Amino acid sequence: MQFLIFSIICSVAVSILLKLSKKQGIAIDQAVAINYPTAAICTLLLFKPNLSQNIPALLPYWKFLLPLSILMPTVFIIMGECVKQAGIAKSDAAQRLSLFLPIVAAFLIFDETLNAGKIVGVCLAIVSLLALVYKPSNKSQDKNAMLILLGVWLGYGIIDILFKQLSKNSTLTTTYLFTLFIAAGVLMFAYLIARKSKWTKASIVGGLILGCLNFGNIYFYFRAHQAYHNNPTLVFAAMNLGVITLGTIIGTVAFREKINRINMLGIALAMIAIVCLFYMK
Repeated sequence: MQFLIFSIICSVAVSILLKLSKKQGIAIDQAVAINYPTAAICTLLLFKPNLSQNIPALLPYWKFLLPLSILMPTVFIIMGECVKQAGIAKSDAAQRLSLFLPIVAAFLIFDETLNAGKIVGVCLAIVSLLALVYKPSNKSQDKNAMLILLGVWLGYGIIDILFKQLSKNSTLTTTYLFTLFIAAGVLMFAYLIARKSKWTKASIVGGLILGCLNFGNIYFYFRAHQAYHNNPTLVFAAMNLGVITLGTIIGTVAFREKINRINMLGIALAMIAIVCLFYMK
């Protein structure tokens, strides 16, 4: 259980760092760029992928690797803006609600069968998302926050779909992970060089911390699946419920984020939706 707890803490800590980035003088795009080589080094040290034997096997899957290496940093930056504008509670809930997009894609695109639990869960997830983005006013700032929340949901959903399809083609998980980190890092550094960005010490340090937290989330999540290999449903559900719960507590208590009743209903429905998706047959 400790692996799950550590993974949840790392995931929410990423949102906290993104929330504090402006106050600490951290440029999110620079931090995201530093994050990827940091995570790649952690992958080498802890997962020890067999690069000499497995890298050639990556070539047939460029159609997954290329869009993922572009989407991962892009959605990370969107998440950073989302945390600033919409808050940790809503951002984490929107990110976790993205899990129902692969389920819908499996039904519509890949001809998989939906059971009653998944149908109920998907319906609840849609209502939950609408409740999360609800704002009683029509200010342009509120509309921007709503669009960014939808961007987080859609972006992470597409990434999940690509990862699931990638995992069906090979078991070279850690090698793919290392390669994705390197590719995403190269693209981010190229983007920053093209923009002639002026690097700051705060952004570099923030990126190192972000990379460790990002990898920590993945590493402890992987270890949790190993510990509960006979019950992966427990890991999936506990992880998503835990992140939404802790994110809501941190957002409302530590950062005084304003969440109206409909938003809170959306968070509650998100939790119910996750339970339905994983436990109802």
